[in-house]
Amino acid sequence: MLTVLYALLAGAASAFAFEPTGLWPLLLLAFALLCELLVRTKTLGRALLIGWAFGVGQFSVGLNWIQFAFTFQDKMPHWLGYIAVVLLSLYLAVYPAMATGLAWRFGRSDRTALVMVLAGSWAVTEWLRGTMFTGFPWNPAAAALVSTPLIRVTPLIGTYGLSGLAVLLGGALFLAYHRRWLPLVLIAGGTALVTALPASSVPADPLTVTNVRIVQPNIGQEDKWRKGFADQAAERLARLSTSADARTNRLVLWPEAAVVEPLEIDQIDTIRRAMVPFERLRAATSVGQTDLLVTGGLALVADRNGEIVGATNSVFALKPTGELVGRYDKSHLVPYGEYLPMRPVLSTIGLSRLAPGDVDFAAGPGPRTIDLPGFGKMGVQVCYEIIFSGHVVDWQNRPAFIFNPSNDAWFGSWGPPQHLAQARLRAAEEGIPVLRSTPTGISAVIDARGHVVKSLPWRTAGVIDAMLPAAAKAPPPFARFGNLIPILLGFALMLGGIVLGRGRR
Repeated sequence: MLTVLYALLAGAASAFAFEPTGLWPLLLLAFALLCELLVRTKTLGRALLIGWAFGVGQFSVGLNWIQFAFTFQDKMPHWLGYIAVVLLSLYLAVYPAMATGLAWRFGRSDRTALVMVLAGSWAVTEWLRGTMFTGFPWNPAAAALVSTPLIRVTPLIGTYGLSGLAVLLGGALFLAYHRRWLPLVLIAGGTALVTALPASSVPADPLTVTNVRIVQPNIGQEDKWRKGFADQAAERLARLSTSADARTNRLVLWPEAAVVEPLEIDQIDTIRRAMVPFERLRAATSVGQTDLLVTGGLALVADRNGEIVGATNSVFALKPTGELVGRYDKSHLVPYGEYLPMRPVLSTIGLSRLAPGDVDFAAGPGPRTIDLPGFGKMGVQVCYEIIFSGHVVDWQNRPAFIFNPSNDAWFGSWGPPQHLAQARLRAAEEGIPVLRSTPTGISAVIDARGHVVKSLPWRTAGVIDAMLPAAAKAPPPFARFGNLIPILLGFALMLGGIVLGRGRR
C-alpha cells in the first residue's frame, strides 16, 4: 500500500502546480512519479487504485475553495463543505483511475508505450470528466500551464490536448531517469517545435476601437443579499461606472447578479411588475448617455396566476433609457448551487441549494451571440460556464468577444485565480478575447492569445478601462473542430502506445 500512499501525496503536491501558487513544474514531476509507480505495479487493480489515489490527493487540495461556499448558507451546517469536497474528490478521481488503468493494461510492457497510453487516456478521460453527469472539468492539467509558452498550442489542440502534452512532458522526465534518450528527445523537440510555430491567426494590431469599462465593486457574498444593502450596492456600482468624459462611447460591464432585484418578470401582477422598470432604469442611468450597460441580474418566471415558479441567472444589455437590447440566460447551471437535484427528497432531510432562495433556477438554451449596437457581437458565459471547453460560443454566429460575468465571492482565495486561468484557456482555444467582471475579483481583460492584458486583484474595488482586444483573423483549428481534435489525438497516442508495446513485447 506504500505505492498508493506515494500516489496520494504526489496528487496532493500536484495541486500546487495550479493557481494561486502556480508551481507548474510540480505537475510534470507528479506525472513522472505516477509513471514510475505504474511501472512497478503488478496488477490492474493496483494500477487503478494508484490513479484514484492520485486524483483524490489532487482534487481534495485543489478544490478546497468549495468548502468556503458553504459558509454563506445558514440553512445547512458549514462543516458539510468539507464533506462535499471529499465526496466530490472521491468521484472525480475515478477519471484519473481510468487513465492509469488503461496505461498499465496496454503499456506496461514498455516504458515509452506506457507514457504514450497514459497521455492519450488522460486527455480522453479529462474530456469525459467535463461531460459526464453535467460535467465538472475544473482544473484540467492544462490549466497549470497557462502562464508558460505552452499556451501557444492551445488553439491547435485544445485544453484536453494540452493536458495530454503535460503528461507527455512528465513522462519525458520519467524516461530521462531511465535513460531512454530517443523518446525524450522526440517529446521535448516536438513540443519546442510546436510551441515555436507563429500564431498567424492572431492579428498584429491587438486592439479594436471599442472602449470597455469593467467594474469590480468589491461586494462580498456576506453583504450581497443582506437586507437593505441593494441601495448601497447600486450607489457603489453607479459611482464606479461614471465617466468624466461624456463624449466617449463605452461598453460598461457589471458582474454576475450585480442587481439582486429582478430586472424582468413575465406574467406577473401589475404592482410587482412596476418594480422592474425602476430597477432596470436605476441600473441603466448609472452610465453615460452614449454608453451601453451589460449587467448580470435575475429574471423571475411566474405562472398564469402570478406565482413565482422559477428564476433565471441572466445577463441584460441595457441602453441608458432602460431599454433592453438583449438578454442571455445561463444554460449550464451548478448542481446544488443554483438548483437542488431530487429536491423533494433532499429538501426533506434539510439540504438546500447554496444560492439564496427557495425556487430553482431554470436553464437557458445555450451559447448565443448578442448584437450590441455600436459595439459589435458579444458572446456570454456566466460564471463557471466558461470552464467547459468547446461549449462557450455559438459556432454559427461567432462573436467578437466573450463576456464572462461571475460571482467569485463564493470561491475563497483559491477559486478566483483558478477560474481566471480557465478563462484564459477559452480565449486561446477560440481566438476570442474574454472580458471578466466579478464583484470581488479577479476581473480581467484577456486577449485572443490567452494573455491577461489588464486585471484587478482579489478583494479590491476599482475599474478597468481598456480597448477591446481584437479576435483572431480566422477561427483557429480548435474553434473549427472543437474537442474532436484532442479526442482523436488522445486515441492516436493510445493506439501508438499499444502498437509499440506489443512490438516490444
